[in-house]
Amino acid sequence: MTGKPDEKTDLEKSRDIISQLKEMQHYSEANIEKLTEFWLLFDGKMKNRDMADKLELLLSQQNTFHDSLTSVVSDFEIECNRIENEMS
Repeated sequence: MTGKPDEKTDLEKSRDIISQLKEMQHYSEANIEKLTEFWLLFDGKMKNRDMADKLELLLSQQNTFHDSLTSVVSDFEIECNRIENEMS
């Protein structure tokens, strides 16, 4: 016997990580939407350019994070699929 029956394989652990990263993606998208909402409020209705600029910087950083996260998720999925195909 190589391990406990409930022990996950490296592939299963990797798939779990992908699921967690996708959850982070979901929250990242929600953050982008909320920051955009705040930015629109300060840039438009409240006419507070200083706060709008600060929110715009956060929005830019969140977009960069989201794009990087999306790329990592894609890379992980490709690698998991490659490993899975090799096992077949």
